[in-house]
Amino acid sequence: MHEAPIINVGGFNIDISIVTMLIVTCVVVFILARLAVRNLSVENPGKLQNFMEWAVEFVQGMISSTMDFKKGKVFVSLGMTLMMFILVGNLLGLPFGIVTEYSEPGHKIFGHEITTVNAAAFETLHEKKPDVEHPHIGVAWWKSPTADVNVTMGLAFLIFCIVHFLGMTRNTKAYFKSYIEPFPVFFPIKFIEVFSNLLTHGMRLYGNIFAGEVLISVLLGAGVFGIPGLIIWQGFSIFVGCIQAFVFTMLTMVYISHAVEDHSAEH
Repeated sequence: MHEAPIINVGGFNIDISIVTMLIVTCVVVFILARLAVRNLSVENPGKLQNFMEWAVEFVQGMISSTMDFKKGKVFVSLGMTLMMFILVGNLLGLPFGIVTEYSEPGHKIFGHEITTVNAAAFETLHEKKPDVEHPHIGVAWWKSPTADVNVTMGLAFLIFCIVHFLGMTRNTKAYFKSYIEPFPVFFPIKFIEVFSNLLTHGMRLYGNIFAGEVLISVLLGAGVFGIPGLIIWQGFSIFVGCIQAFVFTMLTMVYISHAVEDHSAEH
C-alpha cells in the first residue's frame, strides 16, 4: 500500500490527494451532465442523453419502490447526484494510478510542508537513531476518493443529517413516535440502530472500494504474472463500483422514506 500526501493546516491533517480527487470527481460529473443536456432532442437523442434519461428513470423507479413518488419526486436530483458522484468516484482509481517516491522534507504546497504518516513517524525515529536509512515511501496522488474512509463516512454523515432533518420537519409527530414503537422500552435499541445505520452506510462503500484497490496494488506488484488477474479484476471492479453506487443511493432513499412517511399504520 502507498501513503497519502499530508499537509497540516491549522492543526488539521489534510490529504491533498483526496481533496484533488474529490475536485476531479465533481468536474467529471459536471462535464457529463452538461454534455448530456447540451443538445437535447426528442426525435434524435444522443447516446449520452439516452444514458442520462435512463439514469433518471432508474432513480425514479428506485424512489417509487421505497415511498410514494408524489412525496419522493423532490429527491430525484439528490438520487442522481449521489449515483453519479459515487459511481465516478468508485471508478476513477481503476484506469491508472499516480505514485511518486517521498523525498526529504521541505517540499511545500500553498506554503505548507508535505509529509506522510510513515514519513512523519520516521523523522521522529531518525532523531533518536540517526544511522537509520530513510525509507522508500510511495505516495499515491491518484486514486478513488471513495477508497478513503473519511470521504465515505462524510457522505454517510451528510445523508444522516438530511434524513433526520426531513423527519423532524416534514413528519414530526410520527418521526419522534417511531423511537418508542411498539413500546417505549425499545427506545435504546432504536437509538443504537440510528447510529449503526450511519456506520454501516459509510463503511460498506469504503470497505468494498478500498479492498478492490488493495487487490489491484497486489496484482500490479506481481508484474507480468499478475496481468491476467488484473484484467479480470478490473472488469469485476467496474461491476462492484456500479453496485455500490446503487446500494448507497438505494439505502439513502430507504432511510428518507422511513423518516418522511408514517409507517405506524403498517404495524
